[in-house]
Amino acid sequence: MNKIALITGATSGIGEATALILAENSFDIIITGRRNDLLDSLEKKITSQTTSRVKKLCFDVRKLTEVKTALSSLETDWKNIDILVNNAGLAVGLNHIDEGVVDDWERMIDTNIKGLLYVTREVSPGMAARKSGHIINISSIAGKEAYEYGNVYCATKHAVDSLSKTMRIDLLKYHIKVTNIAPGMVDTEFSTVRFKGDKERADNVYKGLTPLYAQDIAETILFAVSRPAHVCINDLVIMPTAQAAATLVFRE
Repeated sequence: MNKIALITGATSGIGEATALILAENSFDIIITGRRNDLLDSLEKKITSQTTSRVKKLCFDVRKLTEVKTALSSLETDWKNIDILVNNAGLAVGLNHIDEGVVDDWERMIDTNIKGLLYVTREVSPGMAARKSGHIINISSIAGKEAYEYGNVYCATKHAVDSLSKTMRIDLLKYHIKVTNIAPGMVDTEFSTVRFKGDKERADNVYKGLTPLYAQDIAETILFAVSRPAHVCINDLVIMPTAQAAATLVFRE
């Protein structure tokens, strides 16, 4: 019987690539996100390209009631979630703290921290009861370093980094693995969201270098969840070759 993996933020980027690669490797997949049309498209892709089962849940991780309702609706044969990929996250805006937009702050805090916590709170008790499971938290190089204009985004990803460590401690007695993955520059919707839809500005972020791609992170997640039972990858920082630090890149 296939293991079950639940992936948040599966409508694009790292989440979508992870859903596909895990399905290709005999995991049954629960895909979640806010954009139902994109979930529909991914569901069709998985069913047409793999033999894995797929379950679609459309909800907003920022809203606890939606998280509870969606996850409690799972049928019995979907409830035993083996892998949780806390991927939903975003950066919004680039302002100094004294000029910060409070709505931007709340979106990042509610998604990157509270959303991760809400989903983990619903899924981890089942893992604890079965004394088995693996939680993957997608952090960022912004969770390892601080940089100008990054203030609240960096703070949220530092929180994810810290939560990954404390989850590992709290869940150790249940044999639950926790992996923190901190990518550098990944060419997804990330910069378009950060620049609030300014595609030209977003494209300039990756000009003159080869960034990471969603598939690179998805392959890393597959590696982590495929290790033997006695091996846990606690923490991984993944950078493009052209990037040495959060704000230090080499452009041709």
